[in-house]
Amino acid sequence: MTFIDGFVVPVPASNKSEFIEHARKIGGVFVELGALHVRECWGADVPDGTLTDFKKAVQAKPDEAIAFGWIEWPDRGTRDAAMEKMQGLMKTDDRVKPETNPMPFDGKRMIFAGFESLLVSEK
Repeated sequence: MTFIDGFVVPVPASNKSEFIEHARKIGGVFVELGALHVRECWGADVPDGTLTDFKKAVQAKPDEAIAFGWIEWPDRGTRDAAMEKMQGLMKTDDRVKPETNPMPFDGKRMIFAGFESLLVSEK
């Protein structure tokens, strides 16, 4: 089964266009490094929870939207090799260098993790 990197991040709503451009550049690099696909999503129905929710999980401010995304890899080995290469590219490739493609959000509040796929239901 595939390996998934997932993330949730608060993004100033006014930075939606910048977020899309930032994600387009970095997503392209992930695909070049072996990702099957990269999906970026913008919160359209993000309810407030009683105990916790997406907003609380990332300490979102009132003017921030929630972005949710994932990268699907063929396997963990491909992902691990890509992440190692990405570390080097962050110093040399303008698409991923923080100086030339800065994150349009507070990366300290991003939550992310890697997951092994268990089941895929498709039409």
